[in-house]
Amino acid sequence: MEANTRSTGRLPAAFLTPGSSSFMDFLGEHQPEILPGNRQLPPVQGVVEAPHGTTIVAVTFPGGVVLAGDRRATMGNVIAQRDIEKVFPADEYSAVGIAGTAGLAVEMVKLFQLELEHFEKVEGAQLSLEGKANRLSTMIRSNLGMAMQGLAVVPLFAGYDVDRGRGRIFSYDVTGGRSEERNYATTGSGSVFARGAMKKLFRDDLTEEQATTLVVQALYDAADDDSATGGPDVARRIYPIITVITEDGFRRLGEDEAAELTGSVLQARLEQPDGPRAALL
Repeated sequence: MEANTRSTGRLPAAFLTPGSSSFMDFLGEHQPEILPGNRQLPPVQGVVEAPHGTTIVAVTFPGGVVLAGDRRATMGNVIAQRDIEKVFPADEYSAVGIAGTAGLAVEMVKLFQLELEHFEKVEGAQLSLEGKANRLSTMIRSNLGMAMQGLAVVPLFAGYDVDRGRGRIFSYDVTGGRSEERNYATTGSGSVFARGAMKKLFRDDLTEEQATTLVVQALYDAADDDSATGGPDVARRIYPIITVITEDGFRRLGEDEAAELTGSVLQARLEQPDGPRAALL
């Protein structure tokens, strides 16, 4: 805060003044230059080159929702990172998967986590899942200027709606436009291929284990046809990030669980390289 800001004790006065339950509004009032959308980029010609995260997938099942992502980040035709983290808990009952400019996306997720935590501390209650989805939409919209220079962030948001007792998925565009998806959703460079796999394999009565297997199958198909999506790297023990959100809260599959699940999919692919077939009626 500014040096001339009056304070009581160790905290500046801004922290002790009643205000909005939105952390973004708080920053916008007291230190607006910190917000990503208010930063000025240096003059550049054409699109800015930066590491990009790629494919994120989500699928609902009767007990909740699964959100997963591959681990590759690319910069043009170069693999910028092989083990990037792309799926993060937003709070106890929701998570965000990021596609787009990796650095900005991670920063946006951290700000979103603070936004939800700040609201809960000020209001004494959690935002509804719908409210969380709307807050994320506002953050994406504030990044529109950078998106027009090629620094776009396009996440998937998923969570367990404690009021409705089911998992829900929300997708976004670069302008912050929000849509609720039914059953499954994908985003990122490999999304077309992943969506095709999910459309083929989805059923309304999936178990949690079947839902986690489905997302691995979808990410495998995306990596098979999209060079920017990273497939399982057994030699380096790099596997997709797989998270499950149910009435018990957010859970990320451990490395051993992810390895076992991915291994079973890889073993089946030795017999059927193009993956399982949808059942014919």
